[in-house]
Amino acid sequence: MAEAAAEKKKSKPGWGTLARSLKNPKSGYMALFGFASGLPFALFLGTLYAWLSEAEVELETMGVFSLIGLAYAFQFLWSPLIDKVSIPGFHRLGRRKQWIVPSQILLGVILIALSLSNPTNEAIGWFSLLAGIGALASATQDIAINAWRIDVADEEATLDILSTVYQMGYRLAALVGGALGLIIAARIGWPQTYLMMGAILLVIGIAGLFAPDGKAGENEDGEVTDDLLLSLRRKGEVKPEVRTKALAAVGLLWAVAIGTVLTFMYMSLAYPPEERPNPTEFTLTYGPWIIVATVVIPAFIAGWLASQKAKGLNVMTEDLPEREGGSFALDHLYRALVMPLVEFVGRMGWSLVLILSLVLTYRICDAIWGTFAYPFYLGELNYTNDEVAFASKFFGVGAIIAGLAFGGYLLTVIGRMATLTLGALIAALTNLLYADMAIGGANMQAASDAIGFSWVISTIAPFGSDALPRLTFTIMWENLAIGIAGAAYVAWLSSIVSKKYSAVQYALLSSLTLLVGTLGRGALGEMIEKQGYFDVFILTTLIGGIAVVLCVFEWIRETRSRRSGVVTPNAHDAAVQPAE
Repeated sequence: MAEAAAEKKKSKPGWGTLARSLKNPKSGYMALFGFASGLPFALFLGTLYAWLSEAEVELETMGVFSLIGLAYAFQFLWSPLIDKVSIPGFHRLGRRKQWIVPSQILLGVILIALSLSNPTNEAIGWFSLLAGIGALASATQDIAINAWRIDVADEEATLDILSTVYQMGYRLAALVGGALGLIIAARIGWPQTYLMMGAILLVIGIAGLFAPDGKAGENEDGEVTDDLLLSLRRKGEVKPEVRTKALAAVGLLWAVAIGTVLTFMYMSLAYPPEERPNPTEFTLTYGPWIIVATVVIPAFIAGWLASQKAKGLNVMTEDLPEREGGSFALDHLYRALVMPLVEFVGRMGWSLVLILSLVLTYRICDAIWGTFAYPFYLGELNYTNDEVAFASKFFGVGAIIAGLAFGGYLLTVIGRMATLTLGALIAALTNLLYADMAIGGANMQAASDAIGFSWVISTIAPFGSDALPRLTFTIMWENLAIGIAGAAYVAWLSSIVSKKYSAVQYALLSSLTLLVGTLGRGALGEMIEKQGYFDVFILTTLIGGIAVVLCVFEWIRETRSRRSGVVTPNAHDAAVQPAE
């Protein structure tokens, strides 16, 4: 009885669960990895442009650096490597660390090399090459870190808490590499700043050597084994000739997508400035089609394969001998490109429609609105750069981190789906705060004055105008909501992928998160021009309401799945979820 009572007390959700999770060494490494993930992104896609501007690099030349963003936008294109390939000489580090640690050390070396380089128009070639390699290494470590988080989660260091800690580290790194990086550079110079940032990543890379990880698929003799690959030759699996046709179709689509990106990169680097394609137009025009080619159409093919297996059609009636040579290579490609989708579609069935709908809409308000935030603050509301930097960068980042912390607490108390639904609701409602700002912000000012927030802001930010408190007040509530929703969303997204294919499945789903936002920005921009910001914020509130409804349906689906005894891919987390 005493042991049962102790176990019940131990499993009780709340601050105790949160404290136990945070004390676990995995949480500490997750914070480091989150920081290592966010720092290069801020340095390559933000701070670097400030350095180039001070070095008086031509704008046409700086445009080439926008190619760096492609590494993050299309990182899923090489995610199968992270799941399938072991790096010679590094595989003993672990399944994910063999990618994480070398990437972090390479990033540290590249940042140090950048600090020793001279970003002038004459020497920009070497500088841009280093930055491009760094962006590829950064995007690669992001894929591996997301997979590591899913793989190492357990009953104590839960997936929910690890997801929250990761985002807190990421957001903190964005502040250090962004706003704080600008402040440091103004005092000690850009080379010294990047030298410091490189040293930080080297330290994290060395510390990462001691992080826990799964084995990289080796037996005691050091020979690579892959049970998933061997299973393709067993009775009940789809026939090899059918798989080969499916692989040919999927492989062709992926080849076209990769070829499109490489062609764009070549044109941007080799063509004269006036003939180079526009990176933003490329992403808007070709980005959705690349996702259709690598995710949507292959998903239909995977669904057909899964249905054939379920119906017993086109399947083997007996085990086949192991393949060798070229035919064995085809199985490897099928294992890397097709099996992740076959597994996901087969496991989800028709629920996949609900899953993809939620993925496409949950962060749509953030994805669309983010592009127009600064035009709204600076152009429409006429705030100064200093005021916007204070409200959105310093105070805003702090609010997001606070929201993430509270979101992590809610995950342990009310559960993942309740937090996910609540996050969607409050994220949608915060658009109404901006709607009020668009017509003068009287309600935001009154609320800020009523609770003494205006006095606090005027005290700590004496440089701002009388209108600064209401902007900071609005951004604070929005970012708190973003933090709560972000903690829940990453935890949910991580929970629905399989550990067997975590790198590919998570990379593909997270890329879909940005799809609707990318498609909707053009239409939203036209709406702003014609109708103004107020109507836009009302529309984004309604769109956010769709995500709330989808969250409720997903909550019902998961509840029914648990009651029917269906095991989720990360079932160990279900044990620590409160009843919902």
